Formats: sequence, structure tokens, C-alpha cells
Amino acid sequence: METFDATIVGAGLAGLQCARLLSKQGLRVLLADRKGSLDQKIHTTGIFVRRTLEDFDIPEDCLGPVIRRVSLYSPAHRILNLQSKHDEFRVGRMGRLYSRYLNQCLRAGVSWLPLANYVDSLPVAGGSIVRFNVDSKIQSVTTRFLIGGDGACSRVARDLKLDANREWIVGVENVYEEVHLDGSPRLLCFLNPKFAPGYIAWIAYDGEQTHIGVGGYPARFDPVAALEEFEASVTDIVDLRRAVRIERRGGRIPVGGVLKNIANKRGLLIGDAAGAVSPLTAGGLDPCMRLSTFAAKVTAEFLAHRNPEILEQYSGRIFRSRFVSRMWARQIAAQMQSPLVAEILCATLRMPFFSTIAAHVFFGRGSFPDVDLKLSPEVQIS
Repeated sequence: METFDATIVGAGLAGLQCARLLSKQGLRVLLADRKGSLDQKIHTTGIFVRRTLEDFDIPEDCLGPVIRRVSLYSPAHRILNLQSKHDEFRVGRMGRLYSRYLNQCLRAGVSWLPLANYVDSLPVAGGSIVRFNVDSKIQSVTTRFLIGGDGACSRVARDLKLDANREWIVGVENVYEEVHLDGSPRLLCFLNPKFAPGYIAWIAYDGEQTHIGVGGYPARFDPVAALEEFEASVTDIVDLRRAVRIERRGGRIPVGGVLKNIANKRGLLIGDAAGAVSPLTAGGLDPCMRLSTFAAKVTAEFLAHRNPEILEQYSGRIFRSRFVSRMWARQIAAQMQSPLVAEILCATLRMPFFSTIAAHVFFGRGSFPDVDLKLSPEVQIS
């Protein structure tokens, strides 16, 4: 049975970022995922915000053109246009980015286990035994530390007896090429409970690809049917007659905020598994990168010294204080079920004072907090 310092379940952006950083410390890392190829079954639109682009090394060829404009549509298609002076958003070519990061992991010595379905983990002295189903056979490894990056419904969280997500929305989108909108690249957001109960519908157009999607609480709508209706309702905005659909994406998005209990001496959670998603906007890439980076620092320091006080700094209770207002806003958004109420809200947002607030929501640099951890000399992660 092979032994690893850290085993990461889930090779999404969170798992890849954490594996890249841990491998640079000379730790023996296993990265496992149920997919055979990371450009398959992508779940996220992949919108990177300005703060992420400034602080992390996202390869240029894995990003679409710059987006500075946002248009907010009411149910009656009355528009609030917002323009930033900065390069606010870029849509990631996520399959390419995942493959690039995986290659970096492999070059750094990370062991890669594809087509591996996580079964369970059992505590043993000094760590855990982790079992995977690989090609209908059970494959077991021992690990000093187990990291769950396995999505909103994390099975790793269950086995580590950590908190689990209880609130989420479901999103589905089509990704098109050969679609052209007049004007510069932009993000179009539609506030309409008919298509997106408790969230928004969207068109993300960067001049190369166009993402059209809907999201909302699963008990209130049929996402695929709602997407079809939404596309039919925006023919005056986007012409899809010559469009080439290259992909359909979808999945659950946790919106209950960062979970409180996300680490113990056996392991920790990252990404969606930790609830590291903005409760209001459901944006998860910036929180994912920041929490995964911090997780790598905590993991390396803990494995070097086995000091449980280090794990106390990796606490959702600390992070949640940053998102109190967004969690309240999420509860308000969850109650919005009437198109008339949405129309009134959009009319309010078009007023000068409130349009400034809307611009702050879309263009503000507030995000998941950077947390400083004092590292010992032998552990330096950047």
C-alpha cells in the first residue's frame, strides 16, 4: 500500500491549486479524480474577477478577452448599464486551465489517479487509509492528511466528520461559438424569478465564446426547461441561429457561506466542499484560489510540526464574519418569487444612488479574505 503525505480528492481548480503548492514543498502528494480527463464535464462558467487576475498566475492563453461592461436586465428587459474603468472580468478556458495546472502538478512530482471514485476513508495511527474504486477494483493508500475538494456534496467531509453544505442552487448553461453581439464584450445578468428563482440568468459574451445559463433553487424550477425558455426569450438580444454549441455545463453551487467546521487532525476541506462561494453572487473562483492557497500553507505547516493550534486558524467561523451582509442578502434573494417585485427592484437599482451600489456589487474588490499564517523557515508557500 502506497503512502502519501497528502491525498487530495477532486481535481477541480481547488484541488489543482492545492496540489501545485504542496508539491513545491517536496511533499508526496496524490491527486485523485473520478474523471479520466479534466476537460470533461466542467461545471463552472469560469468568470475570473479582477482581484484574482491580479494576484494569481492564470496563464494568458487560458483566458478570454477582457470584459468591462455589465448590463442588468429586469423581467421586462429594462436595462441598467454599468461600465468599469478597469479590466474587471475574463472568462476562463477552464478545460485548458485544468490541463495546464495538472501538467504543472505532474512535473512537480504529484501522483495522478484518474477514473478514481472515492469510496471512504478510515482513521489509522498518523493519518487515514483512503479507498478508491478504480476500474471496478478497490485501491487503497495511506495518507498523513486528507484534503476534500470533491464538490458541494462532499463525501470526504462525511468521513472526516466535518460540516456539510445544506443550501445550494443549481445552474445549467450552454457554451456557444459563432455568436456575435453588437458592441464590446460584456456580462448580461437577468433578474427574473421565472427563469432563475433566487438567483439570475446570464449571458457572458467575451467576443470569442458565449455562455448562456440559468441558476436557481432546485425545488422551484426545472433548470434545463428554464434554460430553453430563457434562450427563446432573448432572441432580441442574441442571435443563436448560426450558433455552434460546444458544451453544456451544470451542477450544484453551495450558497450557505463558508462552513464553520472545515478542518481537523485528519484533514480539511477546500473549494465547494468547504462552501467557499460568495453567498450573494455564487462566485467561487476567487474564494477557491485563496482558500486553497491558505489550505496548502496550513497543511504543510501542520505536517511539519503536528501542532493542532495551526488547524484552528483554518476555521470557517473566522471566514464567515466577512460574509454576514452577503448571507443576509442571499436570504432576501431567496424569497424573491414575483417578477413584479423583481421589476420594482431593478427600477430602484436604476436610480443614481442605487446604481452606485449595483456597480459596487459587480466591480467591488471585496472577496474572500487573505489570511496570514506565520510559517516556519522550512515551510514557505507562495
